[in-house]
Amino acid sequence: MANKKIIIAIDGHSSCGKSTMAKSIAQELGYIYIDSGAMYRVVTLYALRNGLINNGVPDREKLIAGLKNIKITFKWDEFLGKNTTFLNGENVEEEIRRLEVSENVSPISTIAEIRHEMVKHQRENGLNKGIVMDGRDIGTVVFPNAELKIFMTASPEIRAQRRFLELKEKGQEVDFDSILQNVEGRDEIDSNREVSPLKRADDALILDNSYLSREEQLKWTLEKVKEITERI
Repeated sequence: MANKKIIIAIDGHSSCGKSTMAKSIAQELGYIYIDSGAMYRVVTLYALRNGLINNGVPDREKLIAGLKNIKITFKWDEFLGKNTTFLNGENVEEEIRRLEVSENVSPISTIAEIRHEMVKHQRENGLNKGIVMDGRDIGTVVFPNAELKIFMTASPEIRAQRRFLELKEKGQEVDFDSILQNVEGRDEIDSNREVSPLKRADDALILDNSYLSREEQLKWTLEKVKEITERI
């Protein structure tokens, strides 16, 4: 049945364009987009604002206790044509993309209690299917039964260059070498953490987008969606 809705899980390394692709797919298919990465960034922002990170080390106990004070919501901004993220009703979409948050999000995401809380909310959102979600462990932990799993990757240098240009366009003063170090450091942390490490699900399709345009990636993905929805 061609119009049957499915769950699309997109995993992969940082700065691969997972969120951009997921948003495009959701918009194209009329699906709900759940930005799991943004959820951890919101928790990181909350921790930074409340002095719960010291020299890159989060105050685990206080942060876990503060989870009850964090409400994360998403809304499609018709005017801007993009998904926006809210922390307790405040639009924090731009703030959570800043380098300070990027540099601290991986240690936050290794805390089991935080991951369990985020996963619970994500699964609740997927009960009716028709969703697209991206992250590090969507196809392996959150939705292991997702009908379509994609693992995105690209070389660290290309990912760092993309991130560098993105931040420069936003007017931020950034250094390429620092961003490359951040990208490689996040790969190391994400792949070796004890809780839900980044790894490709056995049945995930690999999409190396080092030399693919956004249009080419979207076309490839939509073809895969069509194949699956016509088969089920």
